[in-house]
Amino acid sequence: MGLLTTFIETGVFAFMLTFTRVGTALFLMPGIGDTYTPVRVRLYMALGLTLVLSPIVSGYLPETIPSNLLMFNLIIAEFVIGAFIGMFSRILMMALDTAGMAISMQAGLSNAQIFNPAFASQGSIFGAFLIISGMMLIFATDLHHLFLLGIMHSYETFPIGEIPDKGGMAQLVSHAVSSSFSTGIQMAAPFIVITTLLYIGMGVLARLMPQIQVFMLAIPAQITIAFLVMALTISTGLMFWLSFYEDGMYFFFSGK
Repeated sequence: MGLLTTFIETGVFAFMLTFTRVGTALFLMPGIGDTYTPVRVRLYMALGLTLVLSPIVSGYLPETIPSNLLMFNLIIAEFVIGAFIGMFSRILMMALDTAGMAISMQAGLSNAQIFNPAFASQGSIFGAFLIISGMMLIFATDLHHLFLLGIMHSYETFPIGEIPDKGGMAQLVSHAVSSSFSTGIQMAAPFIVITTLLYIGMGVLARLMPQIQVFMLAIPAQITIAFLVMALTISTGLMFWLSFYEDGMYFFFSGK
């Protein structure tokens, strides 16, 4: 009876610590952690993944149950690590939102805001479209497996009981944000170039024929050209972002 009690206590402790990190990361993971995914579905997936990973990560867990204060500190540390993992993957998704906002500004549709389900807030039309397309590509190409594998390997990068390096975490987040912004601008580069050429042409036309209402001609042409460029470059842009997302996740979880 004593062995059974010890096994139950140790198993509950290990499951609780594993669920704190895994559940927090999954609740922030792109796709599964979005607002349009029911909370009950996210909870079931977190519990199922924790049940699978508990035997695998049992070697990284403390052998004895710590005191109440130490256990509380362990749970807080696991929560912070799980939130850091989930937020890093979501920062990489912000490249699509940045690209969509830049494209909307170049297309003259920056004021046309719609609900963006990935961030649970208002966003640009092109941004919502790119994020939904990127989310579909992540699951279609099985890149979410890299995220789940990274959670398991995170026990080597962030051992249980050790306080994460706050300076290193902040530096990694700043690098991810800058890289995400740079990738978004690169995806919107064709629109920026073509719109700049359109503005130059409209400026020359306004100087040559002042009686023409250039603004009335520019807006429809600007929107039409933006959709044409989108049709021609959407596949290349999404593949470019997909490569960036894969490299970012690999860099984060490999620690190289």
